[in-house]
Amino acid sequence: MAVNILDIGSKSNYPVGELSNFAVHEFILDGVICSSMESFLQALKFEKPHVQAEICKLNGIKAKQRGNDRNNQWKLKQGLWWQGNIYLRKSVEYQRLLDRAFLALVNSSEKYKQALLDTGDLILTNNIGKNNESETTLTQGEFCSRLMKLRKFLRNGVNLNLEKKL
Repeated sequence: MAVNILDIGSKSNYPVGELSNFAVHEFILDGVICSSMESFLQALKFEKPHVQAEICKLNGIKAKQRGNDRNNQWKLKQGLWWQGNIYLRKSVEYQRLLDRAFLALVNSSEKYKQALLDTGDLILTNNIGKNNESETTLTQGEFCSRLMKLRKFLRNGVNLNLEKKL
């Protein structure tokens, strides 16, 4: 029986290892250079834009370590910050921010884009991730559904501007 699922993980082989939030794929969002999706996600835990910019420059592991100290603060408020604005974790605005970040990543990295296309029609999962929005900046579902939609759009030649809704 053929396996039609690929589990994304930072220690996985190509192509899913390249899709991990920890993989280095530089992108720019709102003028801020992010070295990886993980660095962006960890930066959201900090209120001050200059601190966010510092976190965004870190590699994924270092960003994760830095963000761990802020887990209690954002979870208590159920709010995350970007460029001086607070986003309630369960808000539509936060989902739009995530959409813009993933679109910026796909538009900036040919390697990421190719890895996504090279997953074929396989279902993408992220078994290490969490499912409860209150406990994580990006749930398994938010992550994997975005990637599969982006893959579909790429195959169909859809223009992926930063205002696209995923």
